[in-house]
Amino acid sequence: MIKRRVPNCAIIGIAELTPVRYTDGATTLGLIAESVRLAVQDAGLDKEGIDGLLVGPQVGETPQHVPATVAEYLGLEPKVSNVVDLGGATAAGMLWRAAAAIEAGMCETVVCVLANTNERNGNPRSPNRNPIREFDVPFGASGANTSYALLKRQHMEEYGSTQEQFALIAHWARKNAQLNPNAIFYGKPLSVEEVLNSPLIIDPMHLFEIVMPVGGGAAFVITSKDNLPSGDHPPVFLLGAGEKITHRAVSHAPALESAPLSYAISAALGQAKVSVQDIDLLSLYDCYTSVVGVTIENAGLCALGKFGDWMKDHSFGHDGDWPLNTHGGQLGVGQADLAGGMSHIIEAVRQLRHEATSRQIRNAELALVTGNGATLSEATALVLGVES
Repeated sequence: MIKRRVPNCAIIGIAELTPVRYTDGATTLGLIAESVRLAVQDAGLDKEGIDGLLVGPQVGETPQHVPATVAEYLGLEPKVSNVVDLGGATAAGMLWRAAAAIEAGMCETVVCVLANTNERNGNPRSPNRNPIREFDVPFGASGANTSYALLKRQHMEEYGSTQEQFALIAHWARKNAQLNPNAIFYGKPLSVEEVLNSPLIIDPMHLFEIVMPVGGGAAFVITSKDNLPSGDHPPVFLLGAGEKITHRAVSHAPALESAPLSYAISAALGQAKVSVQDIDLLSLYDCYTSVVGVTIENAGLCALGKFGDWMKDHSFGHDGDWPLNTHGGQLGVGQADLAGGMSHIIEAVRQLRHEATSRQIRNAELALVTGNGATLSEATALVLGVES
């Protein structure tokens, strides 16, 4: 087992539904059920072996009593259940919370699930009473595109980063997606020039720097090291975790060097007793290119403001010196709402179990996974590993 830290919990089952552009006629509960069924099957268990349940917020049909609704639908009677709401950091936040519940003796085996429909005419949403609606939105700061464009503009103004450098992130996402038949952009590579020539959605953010909403779902099963089944898959252990929230509205965001990901990543690496140089896979949350650039810097892979120069000196495919989002990330696969963030965990597990087929990283043992909610405000980082 990895000698850097003795792990207590491991992922033993995963599932990810193939993303689709639209899910007309499907229900969120139906996608949740299928994701859980496949993850439990992958773990070699039946549902009676599950005694913990973590789900995301607002499952579409039911804005309240969510764990009870999902548990009833799945036929589960969990000893521990909760809603985890950290935006795009939800999946990563679920993992360490499930491990904490297991280590506290509250339960033994937890299923974590996220899913989302994507209707042609839009999905039902509850009223938004967040203070951001009063103090930011009236001045035009409405929606994720605006907030992440402001983040990108800030980076360009403070550090001199260029459009070409951000476009390189989108290029690599699409390039890696060409080895993932389930990616929404499989068969559709993208050059830096094509990124720069795509429509400018909100200055300075181009269309192909923005994640595409899709429908889909994902789930994983985690259990204690004393409860590992004898199955076909090696367990993937949680070695370290870190989390921090600094703000909600982008107008209240701290300086880029103090972004919460810097703390979360440092905490996860420290808990795992490894350095970022030990990592075999960077599975970094990538709803926008600006997030990836800042995350690379916050991880200590290069100096602040230098992600562009760093990227020009490295290769990010499965056979490169710094494999990054080898499944294509959300920019290549698509974002099934909060389940999009779980795709980074699923890919890390596939790589560490050596089940990534044509995109398999040689001798992969350690992965860094990040999650990002709101606008670089809700940050979670994980270090996952397997026996060496």
